[in-house]
Amino acid sequence: MNGMEFYAYHGCSSEEQNFGNDFLVDIVIDTEMEKASKTDNLLDALNYAEVYETVKQEMLVVSCLLENLTQRILDRLFESFHQINVAEVCVTKMNPPVGGKMQSVSVNQKRTR
Repeated sequence: MNGMEFYAYHGCSSEEQNFGNDFLVDIVIDTEMEKASKTDNLLDALNYAEVYETVKQEMLVVSCLLENLTQRILDRLFESFHQINVAEVCVTKMNPPVGGKMQSVSVNQKRTR
C-alpha cells in the first residue's frame, strides 16, 4: 500500500502539534495469498480498505516521534489482522521543520510474526 496521504499533528514542537503537516504512509505486507488467488473472494484475502482505516485511526493519535507512530501502526496491524506474517511500515513527514530546506524525513520499521 503506497502513498497513503494524511494531514496530521505529529511532532515534538508545539507548532507541529498545533498547525500539522502532510504525511505519507507506505506499507508492505506479507500474507498468505494462495486461497484468495484461487477463490477470487475478498473474504479469503487481506482487506486493504480495512488496513487503510486502521492506519487512518492511528494517524489521528498524536505522537511526538515518528518512531512511536510507526510502532503503533505495526502494533495495530498485527492485533487486527492475524493473517499478516510480516509487515513493514514507512511514515514520511513532508517539509519537516529542521531549520533549513528539506523535502521529507522518514522512519521505517519492520516486524515478523
